[in-house]
Amino acid sequence: MTSNASMTDSVPDDQSHASGPGVSRRRFVAGAGVTVGAVALGVGLTACGSSEDPPRGVTPPAGSPAGTLAATADVPVGGGVIAGDVVITQPTQGSFQGFTATCTHAGCSLSGVSDGTINCPCHGSKFHLDGTVANGPASEPLKPVAVRVDGANVMKA
Repeated sequence: MTSNASMTDSVPDDQSHASGPGVSRRRFVAGAGVTVGAVALGVGLTACGSSEDPPRGVTPPAGSPAGTLAATADVPVGGGVIAGDVVITQPTQGSFQGFTATCTHAGCSLSGVSDGTINCPCHGSKFHLDGTVANGPASEPLKPVAVRVDGANVMKA
């Protein structure tokens, strides 16, 4: 009678079950690498946002007319807010501007407005309050969205 040890000693480790059921070590490790890569790609693409992201930032005041994005009082002078899919800025008192809340670099959803810039969390792009690029990798300005002031509300024009 021969022992199993003598039969497997001559077979390389990565092929010890190549003729029987199961998966070789080499195939298992390769498959695991592909799976990890696919998961990482999915997480990376998710971070870039989509048009199905939930609304974020400020919400229109209760009872405000249709098309209202935010109350003028919610948009700080020298700053801005995100209202759903629109960034509203107020560079100077009473001057409101609107831009799409999507970064022009890779389509990520912008995260907010702070220290005088509109910020993208994905790759670090920053935009001035007029929508122009302050810091790349984005090279194109934000797309404008027409807004108007109606009483105490900022609305889509």
